[in-house]
Amino acid sequence: MRSDFAAAADSFDSAAVLAREVGARMAARLDLVKITPQRVADIGCATGDGIRELHKRYTKALPLAIDFALPMLRVVRQRTSRLQRLTGRGPRLVNADVRALPLVANTLGLVWSNLMLQWLDDPLPALREVHRVLEVGGLFSFATLGPDTLKEFRNAAAIVGAGDTARRFLDMHDLGDMLMAAGFDDPVMDMEMITLTYATPRAFLADQRHLGVRDALLGHQGWRDWRRLFDAWPRNDDLRLPVTFEIVHGHAWKAEPRQIADGRAVMKFHPR
Repeated sequence: MRSDFAAAADSFDSAAVLAREVGARMAARLDLVKITPQRVADIGCATGDGIRELHKRYTKALPLAIDFALPMLRVVRQRTSRLQRLTGRGPRLVNADVRALPLVANTLGLVWSNLMLQWLDDPLPALREVHRVLEVGGLFSFATLGPDTLKEFRNAAAIVGAGDTARRFLDMHDLGDMLMAAGFDDPVMDMEMITLTYATPRAFLADQRHLGVRDALLGHQGWRDWRRLFDAWPRNDDLRLPVTFEIVHGHAWKAEPRQIADGRAVMKFHPR
């Protein structure tokens, strides 16, 4: 998937309707959180909408744009103003995998991630790494895809007897358990449905290709199965193709450690 995503850097924004909408909803949720982080990071930043939002919101914080696809980071650089580059106020670009971040532990006040975690076969190592780099009291705010994503695709595949090749996603309860296992304290999880509509199946498939996720999201079907599957896909009243995405939102804080690295418990005594 890395090569597909890297190749999509120039076309990503033309199809990133869902990412922009989810990013706007994530930003609105930050309105309810009173924090003043010194360093913020967008992990899986793509072309940089998220880190630009964080930079605008937390003007005194050092912004880090992190992505495993180097061409995406080049787009972030291109969209950084000349003044920001000259004054050193633009995002710092970090080409890295979320499962192995080249960052010092306990240094970030806020980590943001918009529709990245769903591409990991096992998110737990990534969650542990995010927990490691967050400072105590730091916030992890993310959105990812849930199991009811592409329900129309799965239903149509079942009707025509085609394989269910679409990627499977974790539900919010499993993600909440993983956050706790990674060391986060009292994660808050919720979900919502967003439905996009397309004029034709070709437009839907083209969007996923422009995002660099077509094969990772939908898997492989023979062309005859694609035709049968889309014939069985229900249209809405405007004869457009509806595609549902379940969006799982999560907020999780890094609490004071309950034990130190050698396993001994941490106890605090407060004088009366």
